[in-house]
Amino acid sequence: MTRANLSNSFKIDGKTGSSDIKVGGKLEDISIYSRDRHTVIITDSNVSGHYRDRFGNNEVITIKTGESIKTLQTLEYIYKQMIFFEVDRNSLIIAIGGGIVCDIAGFAASTFMRGLDFGFVATSLLAQVDASVGGKNGVNFDGFKNMIGVFQQPDFVICDLDLLDTLPERELKCGFSEVVKHALIADSNLFNYIESNCTNALGFDKEVIFRMVDDSIRLKSDIVNKDETERGERAKLNFGHTIGHALQYELGLNHGEAVSIGMVYASALSVIKGYHKREDHNRIIALLQNLGLPVDIDFDITEICKAVKRDKKRNQESIKFVLLNGIGDCRFENININELEKVLNDLRQFFEQ
Repeated sequence: MTRANLSNSFKIDGKTGSSDIKVGGKLEDISIYSRDRHTVIITDSNVSGHYRDRFGNNEVITIKTGESIKTLQTLEYIYKQMIFFEVDRNSLIIAIGGGIVCDIAGFAASTFMRGLDFGFVATSLLAQVDASVGGKNGVNFDGFKNMIGVFQQPDFVICDLDLLDTLPERELKCGFSEVVKHALIADSNLFNYIESNCTNALGFDKEVIFRMVDDSIRLKSDIVNKDETERGERAKLNFGHTIGHALQYELGLNHGEAVSIGMVYASALSVIKGYHKREDHNRIIALLQNLGLPVDIDFDITEICKAVKRDKKRNQESIKFVLLNGIGDCRFENININELEKVLNDLRQFFEQ
């Protein structure tokens, strides 16, 4: 595969709208959508510092960076700026940024004046392989991650691989975590490919990165087309996230690091329950380590249990975990909240063996 043909397109058709996803598109393609429309761009200070001169003559709303700004206060600021820029129901909102920017901007556009057209230019690997695709938009609230939000498909998603050139190494690795997640739940061939190409991935080989983005979006768009609002199969995409989100909130890890550890724990629980082979569990650990991701961390089990109880996926006294039947195949299992501390203690003993 040559650099010239590193491009592909996908489509999500949902009840909340249709989304055209272009892998290998370009930031400048926003002019196709913004032509003859009042367009407002929402971005963050980091992305603006790198690419502001490529936003065209559109009005820009700039927010801060980091998980801590994913709040109702930031949303209020965006609404006020939209009013200042005289946004109306025919306006177009374009988010240019990583997963946090896309989540907040998508929610703002979906709720302002009961809904505006919007699209994303995903600037991080995490956003390209996961966060910008699928129509989940929202903010955190009172320690609950993504507790307030909507399902609403963006009109378009542009994944410009060249924008990843300015991505810090830690953020690139954060995206690898979600790619591995996709491989583990549904694509053993992708897992094998990543195993064979770790060095090239870390060296930012564009063909390897393209394969990761392309396969991840293929897999995720297929799942979302079957189950847009997470009533069934889409819950597979939460693999590693239940414990991962708790670790992210309690310990301040970035999303990819937390999910990496969460996947190791979910894989270990799968082994304990007899669904998954120990040797495959060890392969998962080795792959994550080779990608520069953490596989364990010290934490207070009681505090993590409290954080898990705040998970929005909780259903009364149980929470749905995604476990592995093997690499590329997964299953669901409800675990009683009151048994969670015992489960985590069992996992600790498993790692000490």
